[in-house]
Amino acid sequence: MNRIITYCDLNFIEYKEAWDLQYYLHQLRVDNQISDLLLLLEHPNTYTLGKTAHIKNLIGGKEFLERNKISVYNIDRGGDITYHGPGQIVGYPIINLSEWYQDSHKYLRTLEEVLIKVCNDYNLDANRVEGYTGVWIDDRKIAAIGIKISRWVTMHGFAFNVNTNLELFNGIIPCGISDKSVTSLEKELGRKIPINEVKNKMLQHFVGEFNYNSYEMIEKETLLQPSMKN
Repeated sequence: MNRIITYCDLNFIEYKEAWDLQYYLHQLRVDNQISDLLLLLEHPNTYTLGKTAHIKNLIGGKEFLERNKISVYNIDRGGDITYHGPGQIVGYPIINLSEWYQDSHKYLRTLEEVLIKVCNDYNLDANRVEGYTGVWIDDRKIAAIGIKISRWVTMHGFAFNVNTNLELFNGIIPCGISDKSVTSLEKELGRKIPINEVKNKMLQHFVGEFNYNSYEMIEKETLLQPSMKN
């Protein structure tokens, strides 16, 4: 099978707008009206609580949220609470696992492998931690993963810290894990990393790990234009 994925860089987009867009694209993929799709983007400051999240893990009070202009959403992915914000690459794969492997565990491990290889490109020894989802450098979490699979089509995805303001993780207990810290490429390497450089590496590894033959790019304006929604 000649497997092709469509890639779109949404740049900077509000969380709710991207969430609504995912639902629309998910249905198109279920109906086989579009090919597999990978969205990479950044969000403004946002906390999201997954289906198994505990509100006690949101420790930043009203004043903290208002001062840092942080929005809060209860959403339908798996996992607990996490942070999204500028300098962090968020990936939303909308892919049909029936055309790859109908295996949610393998899907999660492969997402981790993509991000581990991105870290390896920067000579960082990233790994998995038994019992947890995500990607780690020693006991410091650099990427969080939370997904939803409906009719074997995926939604939500991963958040990879590049030049992220790590202080904003202080308003939560990330993923409900209190005995480990978070990190970023910038913190580990001691310098800022161009976001587009990381996105390009991420795309290449995604194509390879998920066994696509190639990818095609679509512009944000094309993806969002009203004609796509008719």
